[in-house]
Amino acid sequence: MFRIAKQENTLINEEITFAEVMVIGPNGEKMGVKPISDALTLASYAGLDLVLMNGGNNPVCKIMDYNKFKYEKTKKEKEAKKKQRELNLELKEYRLSVTIDTHDFETKLRNATEYIKKGHKIKVSVRFKGRQLAHPELGKEVILKFADRVKDIAVSEGMPKMEGRSMSLILTPIK
Repeated sequence: MFRIAKQENTLINEEITFAEVMVIGPNGEKMGVKPISDALTLASYAGLDLVLMNGGNNPVCKIMDYNKFKYEKTKKEKEAKKKQRELNLELKEYRLSVTIDTHDFETKLRNATEYIKKGHKIKVSVRFKGRQLAHPELGKEVILKFADRVKDIAVSEGMPKMEGRSMSLILTPIK
């Protein structure tokens, strides 16, 4: 049962070089300060590993199954990464025009649908050029048509808003 941890900076078994260590048993009970040889003997009798938990002035070692400890540690790291990913959902913008062709509209709709299915938010915007600015209702119509086509997988956050020369709407996926 004596393994060596190479990839991580956790010292186990014979890698521990302290003369005396505070030993914690497999069930969490304190066993007191013991010489390293006695601590290694206790770990081998239990069929487990001696893992250095804290290597400061008072080194603390715990008797445990190192592989199980490593597995649970990586599991926690993956869970933390997953939660961080959920917090950092990206916002992708899809720009349409007032005079967008049906094929272009369908292509952007298909791409946006795939992106929404991954759990990301999207921003649909229409940029007005020249005299198109006199008819913002045409842009609003295009955006609402887009939102209506993805209503089964996404919900809009409010109504389209005019910002300078462009109008936009944010769509979030339905949980």
